[in-house]
Amino acid sequence: MAKFWEWLFGKKKIKEEEQEDDWEQIVYERDKINFHNSEERKRYLENCMEQIKDAERELDLLTGEYNLVTAYLTDMEEIESLPPAQMSELKGVAGKMLILNQERNKYLDKERHLTESEYRQMRSTEKEVEEGISKLQEAEKYQKLVKQDLSRLDSERHAFAYRKSELNTMLVNLKGMAVICLTALCACILMLMILQFGFKMDTAIGYYLSVAAAAVAITVIFIKYKDADRELDKVARSSNKLILLQNKVKIRYVNNTQLLDYLYMKYGVESAADLKDLWTLYQEEKEERRQFAEADAKLDYHREQLRGLLVRYRVKDPDRWTAEPGALLDSREMIEIRHSLIIRRQALRKQMEYNRNLAETAGEEIRDIASGYPQYAAEISAMVDRYMKEQDTAAKQAPDDSEV
Repeated sequence: MAKFWEWLFGKKKIKEEEQEDDWEQIVYERDKINFHNSEERKRYLENCMEQIKDAERELDLLTGEYNLVTAYLTDMEEIESLPPAQMSELKGVAGKMLILNQERNKYLDKERHLTESEYRQMRSTEKEVEEGISKLQEAEKYQKLVKQDLSRLDSERHAFAYRKSELNTMLVNLKGMAVICLTALCACILMLMILQFGFKMDTAIGYYLSVAAAAVAITVIFIKYKDADRELDKVARSSNKLILLQNKVKIRYVNNTQLLDYLYMKYGVESAADLKDLWTLYQEEKEERRQFAEADAKLDYHREQLRGLLVRYRVKDPDRWTAEPGALLDSREMIEIRHSLIIRRQALRKQMEYNRNLAETAGEEIRDIASGYPQYAAEISAMVDRYMKEQDTAAKQAPDDSEV
């Protein structure tokens, strides 16, 4: 009987989840996860470890690009720290190259669709443009799919929230109906007692009918209440599964968005179509310039001379500087190149920091679960050990990037 009154008048604590549509925010929601259930516990922990794995894979990819950009900046430091005599020698060769370039450009009286800076940019990244076009096309296509998935998941989350609100309202209404039925029963009994004792009437049948009607009504209300309460718990569990799925898609969205932003910045374009057009124009212009063989031959000679000097002065990537000798003569152009490289490195750092934080947060989540449920600490530790062994095995089997 006490449980009945507690059910009827007690307040059921309901936690409303208000989430902003922030696709970069990773949410860990454990309120409805039953960690005593091995399947739910394993699925949740595997999700955390999968986040760590994705973050580490992204870090491996980003580190190579980061080291390349850092090498460019190191080359600049090596060049700028040269003694005056060596710098003068470099500038002499670079000046000759610059003059030959100017003379050759006199023949290029045909209207050009590429500016000189665009041509130099494409030339400096010539070996990776086709791969860049493929990466951009794939990333842009994937971005559309991920956005569609996120929009669909957002719609499902809003649908769960709407159904949850409906069920909460239904629970409140059912409680109110139960109170009304009991109040009506009390009123009927009071009236029957007045008729029985005040007017000496036989009201036995009235008592039976009132109690029977109230019992039927309360039973129906109670059944509907329990059904709604069970559905509410089911909706909450489904919402938790949806959050886990959203986390996976959010990680992919953030990494893909940052990859797109970096590639756009790297190639100085706004889309894969722009890069493809630039690449086509560059190929046409390169073929036209190839026709000036004599000027090119002289230019090649001085380019090799400059390259030899740069190699002698411990510059790791001399080809980058032979492609733009003006940077060796004009400090402003050197500053622009440095600024561009620094921005690229900052973008890489941001992406790397995001993935480091992602891995750390997922690791802290695993440690927090192990601390909160010490009875499963050994099992959790074993799962993590297996994961680390698999990672070590994969790392040994993977080719060594430093040897490539």
